[in-house]
Amino acid sequence: MTRPSGALLEAVQTNCHIADARHAQDLSLCTFLLQMREFHRWERGLPLNAPLQRAEVGAWIAQREALWAELEAREFLRLPLEGVDDAGGEPFETAPLNAQLQAQGLVYGAGWAGARRPGFFLAELIELRAIEAEGLRVQLCGREWARGLFAPPAVLAGDTIVLRREAMARWLWEKFEVFGLKRADGPFKAVAQAYDLERDFLAGLPRMLDEQAETLILHEIGEHRAGRRLGPAWGEMLLALDDRRTELLLRAVRDHLADLGTTLPALLERDEAVSLHFWFAGYDGVRRQLFPGLADAYRAWCDGLGTAALARACTAGERHFAEVAEQALGLWREHGAGAARPIDALLRAAAC
Repeated sequence: MTRPSGALLEAVQTNCHIADARHAQDLSLCTFLLQMREFHRWERGLPLNAPLQRAEVGAWIAQREALWAELEAREFLRLPLEGVDDAGGEPFETAPLNAQLQAQGLVYGAGWAGARRPGFFLAELIELRAIEAEGLRVQLCGREWARGLFAPPAVLAGDTIVLRREAMARWLWEKFEVFGLKRADGPFKAVAQAYDLERDFLAGLPRMLDEQAETLILHEIGEHRAGRRLGPAWGEMLLALDDRRTELLLRAVRDHLADLGTTLPALLERDEAVSLHFWFAGYDGVRRQLFPGLADAYRAWCDGLGTAALARACTAGERHFAEVAEQALGLWREHGAGAARPIDALLRAAAC
């Protein structure tokens, strides 16, 4: 495993800290604390299931917030690259850096996790493979050398699906920790039973990563298809609307188009029951508020009534949210940056 140069590693991690300094406050307190606990484990090199001392974590959070206060107003650093002038490479131009790093078994990622929220990472490159039918490729990443507080397990970056295996493992551990507080019946309990997680989480984790990574990839394929369907105007609208609540609702609409049109139909066709439970274990928040009927169809499937209700819900839901998306775009074209309020009203009334 190749370790990145100290100068590059320091520059990328500094940019991660700057991004966190600007945007950690966007998180709810509960989400912030959960992510900070896992970030602490990563930074200290601790195992996923290592017990944490509250006082130690609290002191670390205080130190990190002090660092963020120092960095919040800083510009992102340019990155040291061979063959580039002393100013370094532009931090959001990933291609020149990856052209050098891939030969070393490394990969650099930079992009926007939201309309205004940047994210960076530097990791081991495990595999590159093509999905020729979609014109996409999958970039499978392993050990992460630099990362920020927000570490999505999978993202679509241009024509590349970036799958961060270590980030996915930590994300799954967070879910398991929350489940362990009550061990309530529901989709995650079904996943835990399928992989025997309550007996030994770490033993079941590799198979869960291998199998459920494909579910995440299906979602990103769906995102790619939804992006082609909605066109560039969708991204322009997200950037123009300065309203966090409306942005979350619009992202939930696009997620529905991706999953109702691609992810769930594929899982139903493949008869992948565990993956369906896995998908519904993450079906919450704004997405569920917009489409509570999908959860009803899932419960019918769990009760042994077959997949017909789920299949119908996918078909009807995809059609519904495609219409809602077009109506939102129409409001934006009509009202421009002032469209946040009418779009918000549209989406709040769009639940089905």
